[in-house]
Amino acid sequence: MTVSGHGALNTHEVANQPQPRLSRNFWAEDQPLREQAAHAGADTSVLAQAGHDYGTEQMLHAAEEARRDPPRLISFGRDGRRLDEVHFNAGYHAVMALGAKSGYAALPWEGAAGGHATHAALTYYMAQLEPGISCPLTMTYAAVPALQNDTDLAALWTPKLTARDYDPHIAPLSQKSSATMGMAMTEKQGGSDVRANATRAVRDGSDYRLIGHKWFCSAPMCDGFLTLAQAPGGLTCFVVPRWLEDGSRNTMHVLRLKEKLGNRANASSEIEYDYALAHRLGEEGQGVKTIIEMVHHTRLDTAIAPAGLMRAALSEAKWWVAGRSAFQRRLIDQPLMQSVMADLALDQEAALALAMGCAHAFDGQTDEDRAFARIAVALAKYLSNKRAPGVIYEAMECLGGMGYIEETPMPMLYREAPLNSIWEGSGNVICLDILRTLARAPASAEALMARLQRVLGQDARYDAALQAHSERWPGVPPEAEARWFTESLATLLAASMLLETAPNAVADGYITTRIAGQRGATAGAVSGIDCAAIMARI
Repeated sequence: MTVSGHGALNTHEVANQPQPRLSRNFWAEDQPLREQAAHAGADTSVLAQAGHDYGTEQMLHAAEEARRDPPRLISFGRDGRRLDEVHFNAGYHAVMALGAKSGYAALPWEGAAGGHATHAALTYYMAQLEPGISCPLTMTYAAVPALQNDTDLAALWTPKLTARDYDPHIAPLSQKSSATMGMAMTEKQGGSDVRANATRAVRDGSDYRLIGHKWFCSAPMCDGFLTLAQAPGGLTCFVVPRWLEDGSRNTMHVLRLKEKLGNRANASSEIEYDYALAHRLGEEGQGVKTIIEMVHHTRLDTAIAPAGLMRAALSEAKWWVAGRSAFQRRLIDQPLMQSVMADLALDQEAALALAMGCAHAFDGQTDEDRAFARIAVALAKYLSNKRAPGVIYEAMECLGGMGYIEETPMPMLYREAPLNSIWEGSGNVICLDILRTLARAPASAEALMARLQRVLGQDARYDAALQAHSERWPGVPPEAEARWFTESLATLLAASMLLETAPNAVADGYITTRIAGQRGATAGAVSGIDCAAIMARI
């Protein structure tokens, strides 16, 4: 939907300016998503409805308001008592409610086929609407499998986490219609090395009390948090409720909100546990093993989110170049612009295919599915997030000076682009994790190779590249080569998925430019690809 303002001004007539889009349909406008969702077994009826709902004028406005009026920390009440509350704009609550209602956190656990694939596509939508709101919804989704380590805690929390409702009011869990779950792991001295955590857990009857700090705690208004602390038996996972059943506030203090580059609608904080009540999840000393299922599932969302961010940027760029002319021709009709846009679209389609292929494996029931999902999601997270900042920047440049203006979504998308690479393991951490998985989990290595070999014979250039990769690294590579190895392997996996699921113009274009290397170093420095067919899919 578009609507024009008054173009006849006193000094000039406004011309050659595309009319603003006031609403979107994230499903109907996205042919690659419709194809990948079908291949992955997602519920297309759910996605069709959500694609409309996420893109309404009202939701787009709510998301914009959530960014314009960022979260505010209220540490104390007027009476001097601690509150440790974060205030959000009404737009934030509206988008959170939509995500909960659509099943963002619930679908994979409701038993229907294709739950993870449908969830992944909803994450893809949210990345285009307001990516900051994905954080609490993603953690809520990912907490469910980790909670299975304790039947009592699972029975208490899971029904509230998977309720298709949003209940932001401050109250104990038993008094709420739904709940959200966050995660607080990293500390100042350790960062990603959570085994260096210093937060202590001391017994208090059948429960524990936590004393220490967390350097990063996103969405601090969640109803509970999975966290790690040093118990007598070693590093242990705990569930920390935000509000206690007697109506009091748990002694989890929000020290400050982080001033972040992007992700501004979401609150990220530093916290202290001052003898905060905690329930043990899993055995003492098994904290990493317990929480790893939550980390594994959050990785799926950090793999699909860059595809959504790139999609939003490309959609905005195509709308602009289709509605604007320069040098007597529409921008979209100019061959060089076509080369740039098509080249960018190849990375976006690859990211989408990788993530939806991973989601399909998450939905799988076999040991091979699980083994493949473990390695593939790390590869997808690494490659797609490394591609996203460059794609979004080049899409921004397609708008010229307007792409640098906050009235467009481009600055927000550009600020968001690095986040999913940093969250849940930055590039080096992911690469080292991939090496460990291949060394310690031969089933994952076998499942990955089987997937790569499944498309042999379809493209001689792909076949040669896979052979060259295997000859260059017959086993796990040296640590110093981990990034080169990971990039090569992830690019081959993306190509294999495109060969299976995408039209020939896309798969051939990707292999020509990413596998065969027939290209320059910058976006649009390509030749021999079907730009028209690729651009038609944006």
